[in-house]
Amino acid sequence: MGGKPVGIQAVFNPRSVAVVGASDNPGKLGSHVMRSLTEGRYPGKIFPINPGKTEILGIKTYPSLLEVPETIDLSIIVLPADQVPKTIKECKEKDVYGIVLITAGFKEIEDKRGETLQREITELANRFDIKIIGPNTFGVVNLHLPLNASFTPEFSLVEKGGISFVSQSGGMSHLMAFLSMSGQVGLSKIIGLGNRCNVDFADMVEYLAEDPETKVIAMYLEGIDDPRRLMEVAEKVREKKPIIAYKVGRSFTSDLASQFHTGSLAGQHRIYEGAFRQSGVLTVQSSQELLDTAKGLAISPLPGGDNVAVLSGQAGPGMAACDVCETEGLALPTFSPATQKRIEELLPPLAIRTNPVDMGPAWYDSNAIKGIVQAVLEDDKIDAIVLCIMFASANRGAVGTLSDLLLHRKENKPVICCTSAPKGIWDEEIKRLEQSGIPNYPTPERAAKTLANLLRYKKMVEKRV
Repeated sequence: MGGKPVGIQAVFNPRSVAVVGASDNPGKLGSHVMRSLTEGRYPGKIFPINPGKTEILGIKTYPSLLEVPETIDLSIIVLPADQVPKTIKECKEKDVYGIVLITAGFKEIEDKRGETLQREITELANRFDIKIIGPNTFGVVNLHLPLNASFTPEFSLVEKGGISFVSQSGGMSHLMAFLSMSGQVGLSKIIGLGNRCNVDFADMVEYLAEDPETKVIAMYLEGIDDPRRLMEVAEKVREKKPIIAYKVGRSFTSDLASQFHTGSLAGQHRIYEGAFRQSGVLTVQSSQELLDTAKGLAISPLPGGDNVAVLSGQAGPGMAACDVCETEGLALPTFSPATQKRIEELLPPLAIRTNPVDMGPAWYDSNAIKGIVQAVLEDDKIDAIVLCIMFASANRGAVGTLSDLLLHRKENKPVICCTSAPKGIWDEEIKRLEQSGIPNYPTPERAAKTLANLLRYKKMVEKRV
C-alpha cells in the first residue's frame, strides 16, 4: 500500500485507525464511531482507546494511544474538549498525521474558553504537521476505501460514485447523504469540516482536485474564514473538475445564525455570488439543486449550445419542462425539415408534433417512439434533449424500448431524463441509462433545471459570462 500516508491522505486513506474515546455504550458517540468502522467494513486495523475496557465489539482495546504497539495513521477523537490538547501531543508521539476531531466545545460556543482552546489545538496541529478535520464535526466518509470515520453508521449505505460533498454542517451532510440514497446518486467522499482548525474549504478543493475518485466537488457553505484563498484555489481547479456551491446567508437571519453555528463570518451573499462566478464555481439555490446538478455534471456530457428539444410521453410533464427551459434562457427551436417530416409521419395529426413533442398517442407503437427519439437525436439543430416518461400500465415497456437506442446515441449530445414509476418497475433500466451518461430525475422541472445548470457551467468555465 506504499509508505505511511501523511496530511489529508492520512484522513481519507489510513491503513489503521484509532478511536480515542471508544465505547460500547450506545449512548456515547464513541460507540457509534466504532459501529461506523466495523459495519462499514473498513479494511484496515482498528485500535479502540479506552482505559476502562479491555475489549470493545470484540476488538482488543488499549488504555492510551501510546500503548498501541503498532503504527496508527488516523485518530478519531471523541473525548471532552479539555482532553484534546493532551491527545494531540500523544498523536505526535505516535507519528499520527491525521485527526478527525468529532468533539465539540470549541469556537462554536459562546464561552471565550472555547475559542482559546481551539487556538491552542490549532497551534499544536500546525507545529506537529498534523491535519485536523473539525472540531465539532460528524466526521468523514470515503466510500471507495471504504472508510466511515463518523458517528453515523448508516453513511456506509450510500452508493459509491464520483461526487464529493464538503460541508460545514453535519445536518446538511446527513441530508445530502440520505437524498443521494433515495435518488440513487453515488458519492465519493462526505466531509464535515466543522469549525475548521487547519483544514478549510480551499484545502479540500485542492485535495479533491487531484483525487481520481472525485469527478465533481459539491460544497455547502455558511461562512468562510479565508474567502480570497478559496477563490484563488477554485480558479486553478476550474479547468480540472466542476465545483458547485450552495451558500446560505441570503437572509439577515440565516446570515447571523451561520456566525453562531460554526463561529465563522458569513458576509454579504451577493459579494460571494460574484466572486464564485469569477472563480468558476457554479452556485445553486437549494440542497436538492446542489445534488441534482452534481449528478448531472458527474454523469452527462455538457450541451454544445442552448437549443433544447423536449420529448414527453404525456403533454403535461413536457409543458412543465418547457416552462423551466424558457425561464432559464434555453431555446426550444423548430426542428430541421427532415426531422419534422419524420415526426409527422410517426404521430397522428392531432398530436403535438412540434417542439415540445407529445409522444403519447404513439405509446402503443414502439417503432414510432424509437423513430421520433432517433430523429431528434440526429438533428444537428438540437443540442440537448429533455425526455419525460411517466409510468402507466399501457406504457410499462417504454423505458426498455428506448434503452438500447439511448445507450448507442451520440455521446456528445446530452439527454436528461425524467421518469417516474412505482419502485421496482424501471429501476434496472434507469441504472443502465445512468451508467451510460444519461441522468434521471423524478420531476420534469428538476430535469430541465439540471440541463440549464449544465449549460450555465459550460459558459462559465469558457468565460463567456
